[in-house]
Amino acid sequence: MARVTVEDCVERIPNRFELVMLAAHRAREVAAGSGLQVERDNDKNPVVALREIAEIDKEADRLRNSLVHSLQHQPDIDETADDELTLLTTPEGEGDSTGQPAPEVEPMGTAMQGFEDDPAAKDD
Repeated sequence: MARVTVEDCVERIPNRFELVMLAAHRAREVAAGSGLQVERDNDKNPVVALREIAEIDKEADRLRNSLVHSLQHQPDIDETADDELTLLTTPEGEGDSTGQPAPEVEPMGTAMQGFEDDPAAKDD
């Protein structure tokens, strides 16, 4: 393929926005030192990335997986984290982890009783 066009790549990746994301990701991989799968032919990295997408069958799927993996910021949740949470919680009525009884909680309506006599609290 002497010249790569967007139409050559759209056959493999129909969504043009996805094509741009995958080609940019591959161009960054090439810039970081990843091996080329096609000859460079004095082309810049984005053109090489587009040529690889157009010529190599499974390149689009590999790039999708690689891009998603590179954009993930939250690590996988360990099962040990759930075990630690069960150690921190105690059954009701036993108090906290220090053995002290849990403080009694006053219902919300009883705390507001002192405001009924306040002249500033009355509506005019």
